[in-house]
Amino acid sequence: MADYPHLQTTVLDATDVRGLAEFYRQLLGLQYRPGDEPPADGAADELEWLVLTDARGGRKLAFQAVPALPRVTWPDASGVAQQLHLDLTVPDRESLEAQRERALELGAEQLLDRADDPDEPLYVFADPAGHPFCLFVA
Repeated sequence: MADYPHLQTTVLDATDVRGLAEFYRQLLGLQYRPGDEPPADGAADELEWLVLTDARGGRKLAFQAVPALPRVTWPDASGVAQQLHLDLTVPDRESLEAQRERALELGAEQLLDRADDPDEPLYVFADPAGHPFCLFVA
């Protein structure tokens, strides 16, 4: 018997699973689990569950189809709470700015700018489905 359960992956709900998976695949340099790749012939993509892995095949993120998804309003506490977010780190301020630009180009929405914080420069974004994530210097 195992002493603890093993965390396999983090799953994000999405109304467009392929679109959200593509966002994170490009942002994080991940790849699809074999069998989850987009159809090569341009056929309709009807998968309701996709998994992204690292180069060694380790599961990193999964995406699950849902019919509707209320958009998180965090950091505004008066609406829909974030409930979960991803923390993504970079080694320095130059990388922080470069990755900020990449995230925006890929379709992220910037929610908060704390890049001038001397102790922990960071940005908070929403991915295309509205899930918040932080990008900061660690």
